[in-house]
Amino acid sequence: LTLMRTNGFISLEAMAQCKGRALQIVRHDERQALQAPAVVEHVLEEFKVRHADLSVEDLLQGRIHVFATVDARVQHIVNDALEHGLARYEQRHPKARGMIQGSVVVLQNRDGRILAETGGRQVFNGRSASYSDYNRVTRSLRQPGSAMKPIVYLAAFRHGGFTLETLVPDEPIGVSNGTGRPLKWISNYDGRFKGLMPIRQALAESRNAVAVWITEQIGIDSVLRTSRSLGVRTPLERYPTTALGASEMNLLELANAYRTMASGLVAEPYVIRSIVRDSGEEVAVTRRGPLPTSIGAGALSLIQEGLRGVVRLPTGTAHALASHGFPIAIMGKTGTTNEFRDAIFVGSTYGPDGITAAVRIGFDDNRSLGSRETGGRVALPIFQELMLGVYRDKIVGAAPAFPARMEGRITASLLLPIPPPATDVVGDAVADVFGTGHRGTRPAETDWLLKNGRTVQPPIARPFPQLVREKSLF
Repeated sequence: LTLMRTNGFISLEAMAQCKGRALQIVRHDERQALQAPAVVEHVLEEFKVRHADLSVEDLLQGRIHVFATVDARVQHIVNDALEHGLARYEQRHPKARGMIQGSVVVLQNRDGRILAETGGRQVFNGRSASYSDYNRVTRSLRQPGSAMKPIVYLAAFRHGGFTLETLVPDEPIGVSNGTGRPLKWISNYDGRFKGLMPIRQALAESRNAVAVWITEQIGIDSVLRTSRSLGVRTPLERYPTTALGASEMNLLELANAYRTMASGLVAEPYVIRSIVRDSGEEVAVTRRGPLPTSIGAGALSLIQEGLRGVVRLPTGTAHALASHGFPIAIMGKTGTTNEFRDAIFVGSTYGPDGITAAVRIGFDDNRSLGSRETGGRVALPIFQELMLGVYRDKIVGAAPAFPARMEGRITASLLLPIPPPATDVVGDAVADVFGTGHRGTRPAETDWLLKNGRTVQPPIARPFPQLVREKSLF
């Protein structure tokens, strides 16, 4: 107090008044402090890459001030949601060796700014004590598992003329990952094959055989081009199993791909909001985007509707959200890697005003989480808690609504039988979104669709190619 008075920070009266008070100890509440060391690491990483003309030494010595995009309220919600989710896993597996780890990132859909980022947790006295400065969001390359499948279906909508009602075969299919390698037979999570089904159902139920079959129809290069259009920069392997998430990428790339699908805007995620010199001069910050994506609006509408079905359809892998009365309209996808090594969920609210969150849970040594520890069981509840927290407190405003869909009667044609839709049925009407081509199903010419109160003629399909079925093992 004397030093503060000597240096002119307080008055003589204030010094005397404070000296007359009893000293009280206020315990530091670690939960009230913003714990985001992964953000600090990401800031330094981005600073070095995008601002190589500036001195890191000046930054560390305080001659340059960097302001991050992170919202402290969202960061607290993310930290709590991750810790609660990991604690639930530990309760189910009290004898598990080592510390279960997780990473979460939340992006604003419009321009890719990072609202929150948690790279994991550290161990102190056998328990987690603080959040890790090793940023698993950006530095850890892991398989996305079935969270890769929406990119496959988007490529099919974009390049192959498929739509959500195109009938596709859920049947045994063999693939080879390289010349001379033995044929690998693709199986589904439930060990069953259901035959012909619409793409809407195949995406919602995460059917492996269908994703690989579509990849072979449109070509793996179409999938890779679409992934790059969505912002994935890590080179992906040119093998059919890439459709099932066998190629590695970091969580930020995966989140950004879903952000692009939700918003239609291409942008590179960023964590540095502004840079100011000690003199007060603001340094220009370079960013890439946002720009409209080269992916057509029709294909984007189809994948958005398909990813809503993952949550809304009773057989969807994320239907637990809808069944529990989740009040927010979500498009998203679960992901589970081989032998339950990683559990993933990535989801978005709609449009540029929405947000995207990605959650990944797994051990650093890549061992199994345990039987049935899927993305829907492990990662989805964490996503649910953080989304409820963000929108309950209206930190980013109200959750955007998805646009109204076309509605109309779909009748069987002579091309292929059309199974009755499982959901979205009101009388003889079925809700759907149609692209410019309607491959595999064909409304009768007398049937019309309603779009925004007006009747429009449905598109006419190209003939569906005859299915080439490999010899079944069963």
